[in-house]
Amino acid sequence: MTSRYRSSKPSEDLNSLTPRRRTVVKAAAATAVLAGPLAATLPARAVDQAPAFLHGVASGDPLPDGVLLWTRVTPVPEAIPGSGLGPDTEVSWIVARDKAFSTVVAKGSTTATAASDHTVKADIRGLEPGTDYWFRFSAGGTDSPAARTRTAPAADAAVTNLRFGVVSCANWEAGYFSSYRHLAARGDLDAWLHLGDYVYEYGTGEYGTRGTVVRPHAPAHEIVTLADYRVRHARYKTDPDLQALHAAAPVVAIWDDHEFANDAWSGGAENHTEGAEGAWSARQAAAKQAYFEWMPVRPAIAGTTYRRLRFGKLADLSLLDLRSLRSQQVKVGGGEVDDPDRTLTGRAQLDWLKAGLKASDTTWRLVGNSVMVSPFAIGSLSADLLKPLAKLLGLPQEGLALNTDQWDGYTDDRREILAHLRSNAIRNTVFLTGDIHMAWANDVPVDAGTYPLSPSAATEFVVTSVTSDNLDDIVKVPQGTVSAVASPVIRAANRHVHWVDTDRHGYGVLDITAERAQMDYYVLSDRTKRDATATWARSYRTRSGTQKIERVHAPI
Repeated sequence: MTSRYRSSKPSEDLNSLTPRRRTVVKAAAATAVLAGPLAATLPARAVDQAPAFLHGVASGDPLPDGVLLWTRVTPVPEAIPGSGLGPDTEVSWIVARDKAFSTVVAKGSTTATAASDHTVKADIRGLEPGTDYWFRFSAGGTDSPAARTRTAPAADAAVTNLRFGVVSCANWEAGYFSSYRHLAARGDLDAWLHLGDYVYEYGTGEYGTRGTVVRPHAPAHEIVTLADYRVRHARYKTDPDLQALHAAAPVVAIWDDHEFANDAWSGGAENHTEGAEGAWSARQAAAKQAYFEWMPVRPAIAGTTYRRLRFGKLADLSLLDLRSLRSQQVKVGGGEVDDPDRTLTGRAQLDWLKAGLKASDTTWRLVGNSVMVSPFAIGSLSADLLKPLAKLLGLPQEGLALNTDQWDGYTDDRREILAHLRSNAIRNTVFLTGDIHMAWANDVPVDAGTYPLSPSAATEFVVTSVTSDNLDDIVKVPQGTVSAVASPVIRAANRHVHWVDTDRHGYGVLDITAERAQMDYYVLSDRTKRDATATWARSYRTRSGTQKIERVHAPI
């Protein structure tokens, strides 16, 4: 190190996430197969210049006095992601108050090694709160692109406004990441939240794309080994729109299931075949290791992603891990969703969430939540809409009103947290959610069956997918036509739902003041077009103290 600042090192928990020996052997064997195709997909400088920063730079998890910086260096041409090849390489970093780097406030260096896939993290401290900074990395005379980041406000700061981009569910093969480009172009974000499914595990053509693979995955097969997960993360990090957003503002990310495998739970996943695809424990460990290598996220308790960030007196953000600790999903109609021995969060995480919400002295309590907390009933949909909606939501096609992968499948946990909010008079709790590939604006009722005669304990903003198939894609009809029919029926059966858009792709912008929390929903013109435009669709807000959502007729 060349200063008093120190880069972060993997925790003992992360070091324990090494895959079993047979997985390592399989990964090594796969390297020769992957090397040619993957190298061909990298920018030209990967094969004619080294070292190089081919996967961009990023920052994340802002604190009042610091932020986590990230990059990946390619030290020599053969050191492609997942290969395990390439020499140890010194990587330096520099942080300044200006883009010209004339006022340097921190600098240092660390070593990138094949053991961490030549990824680098530097946990910078000693910065000023609520301040923009610029940073870059260097190796062997090559500089990375420069990027902007921002620290969180001081814990006791009287913050007047916060603004966050909000996204989830980005299937590489289904289209381009225009949502990221439009968020990056705003230039006004304190941070952006990724609520899960940052990457997808499927092989080429195995997951929804309206029947057309816009751009193929790397590797082409379903990812199972550590090398596989590394290659897939690397593929995503070559996207120019994703690189632009990472360079524009710090990210606050949680994982959902596809960072592992579809409908993952603590002991397995729907899209995992024990034995044929190795042991789930090895696959989960490989996925977690690659995630923490490739994402600017601080590992939290025992290698989970649940943690809490604070943004002055205006808001704190509790981030959940709803995959690592959950019980297995039950079959719809099995009668086990109310079993108090089953859990979505795990006992320790639920107690942590309850304690944090109760102790909070901020105006707003935000909860980064990967699956929808609001209850959902299908109601009386026509057969031609019911079957694709059931497929999207993971429901049986006969239409039983339950998605057991969401909080609906773990009702005891939900009852406990909502009762806690009510009994302790905890106000201004807002769940921010992804996963479902639709946009929703919901009250979160204590008793959905009697709502609105019974109270709402919180509110929920659900953002749609960046690219992943939603209802019109599954039905293969023009965008918006299904939502026009399905949305009124869904709302009639779910009186706490103020709005649902089943069809469009896009992103959200959450704007918070002491008086209200407002979500502006934006939609893309065409996910398959690299130059897709973005248009404002709707805005909803919850006023301080109300626990209810109302429509707003203009974005912030």
